[in-house]
Amino acid sequence: MSRAPYAAVLSAPTFAIGVCCNDDEITAIEYLEPRTGIAPKTPLAKEAVRQLRAWLKDPRFEFGLPLAPAGTHFQRKVWEQISEIPAGQTKSYGAVAAAIHSGPRAVGNACGANPYPIVVPCHRVVGANQGLGGFARQRGGFLLDIKKWLLQHEHG
Repeated sequence: MSRAPYAAVLSAPTFAIGVCCNDDEITAIEYLEPRTGIAPKTPLAKEAVRQLRAWLKDPRFEFGLPLAPAGTHFQRKVWEQISEIPAGQTKSYGAVAAAIHSGPRAVGNACGANPYPIVVPCHRVVGANQGLGGFARQRGGFLLDIKKWLLQHEHG
């Protein structure tokens, strides 16, 4: 789901990251096919790029970005749970579901609706057998390759 025009695009090792924001809040972060970066157009976009670069250098970096309110009450509960998963660790969809008294499929759907990937680390939620599961509502392809890269980056 593209929200372009982006306030900034950051080139990452095997993909790009699009940042959407207004003057006060980040409104979306998106994984993009590899492309040339776009210099930040606002002070907040510049700060988002700085923090994303810091995370790319050190996956234990903790973000401090103002995120625009998004999602349903249930989605926000899921995102709060996954935000507590430390870098380098994973939890299964079932474990996250049990913590909020829900089902794994509902957790997967909420992860797929996450507008702030990396900052809200939905890539840390995996299948019960430690399989990747899906990612950003995809079961394979480019986005699942990004999930693999993100997990390897944090375990490296």
